[in-house]
Amino acid sequence: MTSRVSQDVDLRQGFVRSLEERREPGAAEVYQRLQEMLGRAESSNGAIRLERLKQAVYRLRVGDGPGRALVLKRHTPAIAQIDRLVAERWLPALGFEDRCPQLLAAAAEREGRWTWHIYEDLGHDNLAAQRLPWRLEAAVDLIAELHTRAAGHSLIPEIRCRARDHGAPFFLSNLRDAIDALDALADLPRDAPPEFPAARTRLLDRLHTLLEDAPRRVRLMKEHGGPDTLLHGDLWPKNIFVSMNAAAPHPRLIDWDHVGAGPFSYDVSTLLYQSSPDERPWMLRRYREAVERAGRRLPSDAELNLLFHTAEAARYAHCILFDAMALLNDGADWGFAELIAYEQWFEALRPPLVGAS
Repeated sequence: MTSRVSQDVDLRQGFVRSLEERREPGAAEVYQRLQEMLGRAESSNGAIRLERLKQAVYRLRVGDGPGRALVLKRHTPAIAQIDRLVAERWLPALGFEDRCPQLLAAAAEREGRWTWHIYEDLGHDNLAAQRLPWRLEAAVDLIAELHTRAAGHSLIPEIRCRARDHGAPFFLSNLRDAIDALDALADLPRDAPPEFPAARTRLLDRLHTLLEDAPRRVRLMKEHGGPDTLLHGDLWPKNIFVSMNAAAPHPRLIDWDHVGAGPFSYDVSTLLYQSSPDERPWMLRRYREAVERAGRRLPSDAELNLLFHTAEAARYAHCILFDAMALLNDGADWGFAELIAYEQWFEALRPPLVGAS
């Protein structure tokens, strides 16, 4: 009895210390939830090892040997609730309950500032690690099916209200707010890099040019964006997993923090911009064929090219706004380097499909 209590205390202290050393709040609450979820025997049997995957996301291995693997992710309470809705309401309503990691448990930090989610671990089969043609094909098919099933669904107003609107409001509000934030940086602190004033001016010029062209882009969105659908919102390769299940590919999507409603082009643009120029034509062709089999027709490649460029420009404006706010409100000096970099990336931004004009 004494040895078991001693072991429990040591494991608990080791787990809590490991998270606290990384300045993570709520470690004790997470450990208590793990014990409730796994059972005292399993959570206290052998080592508990943490591997940091990225900021506020960890892989947890429980037990000796290969053990059991889980993923711990820290959210704000608002994002935690949205991610729960994705896993337990929105995707199941579309018949896609198995297309995201299973949410196994949650633990709230005692002061209510943070919530930890405990997910099943999908391993390493994401497109960033294993970018094979059959994986890409399965990923495109999943995204096309998600968009067609959710298009015009009765849940779309709820998704837009509870999560985000990635349509015209996202484009317009980020352009205007980014311009206002950059204008507010006119009175520069003395320690601003010497190249920053010119970069800020060029950024403002690009944003104003986009704002002047906004009526044409918004009109195209309304005429050819199709009915609003459920959007993952962050379709980078690291968020797309494809494994083999009963000899067939089984794609799943993780990290739904940017989920929202809007035109399909928002998701597809990310998928294309995060692919090589050689991959983009056949990926779009596969997406087009999949949605047309479901009874929807897409606009021409030239019209899609402008829709995709608009979505990417909106994301750039959103990031510029975030960096400018960090400078204005928090004095975060890293914002200078980020804004200078975005000015260079904006200069290089082109529509994703070469020759489609």
